[in-house]
Amino acid sequence: MGSSTFINEIWRNKKSDIMSFLLQIRAWEYRHLPSIYRIKRPSRPEKAKKLGYKTKQGFIIYRVKIRRGGRKKQVKKGITNGKPKNHGVNEKKFGRNKKSLAEEKAGKFCGNLRVLNSYWINQDSIYKYFEVILVDPFHKNIKRDPNIKWISYPTSKHRELRGLTSSGKKSRGLRKKGHKANKSRPSRRAVWKKNNTVSLPRYR
Repeated sequence: MGSSTFINEIWRNKKSDIMSFLLQIRAWEYRHLPSIYRIKRPSRPEKAKKLGYKTKQGFIIYRVKIRRGGRKKQVKKGITNGKPKNHGVNEKKFGRNKKSLAEEKAGKFCGNLRVLNSYWINQDSIYKYFEVILVDPFHKNIKRDPNIKWISYPTSKHRELRGLTSSGKKSRGLRKKGHKANKSRPSRRAVWKKNNTVSLPRYR
């Protein structure tokens, strides 16, 4: 077994004395850094490698922190004019998960790079911390690599904003296959449109 297997076992047992202390110290460090921060090497090398990261020029890692919890509707004194159905102010849930938000944040910050994937690294009572793998589509090492050159194509621009990353596909309900995903493929909107559109033959 390689070293990555043992590193993965350590990360899976986060409640051990070593990991709990290490995560606590790192959370303190991350809290005092900017919300989007470039790092030299991944904190979880075995996880990054599994998600497509390679230690060569053209691959970049950014650490992103996202505020935890739901959101609050921005209305003055909690007064929402309208029907009682829309009177909610607190406990507003966003449609996508926090990892998808971290990818979006990094993709907007680095507009010239392409988001490949991301993974969780830490969390505390206020923030969740993710590391986002970004790729430079104009670098010669990326364009010459047959396994990753697809990300330099124009169709791969802002994958994170179109739900094409792993976390984006999860929020779209595309983790399931077969009869369980009849209303999710190709998308919920496309299925709704197909089922609610009357198509009649012209001559009858």
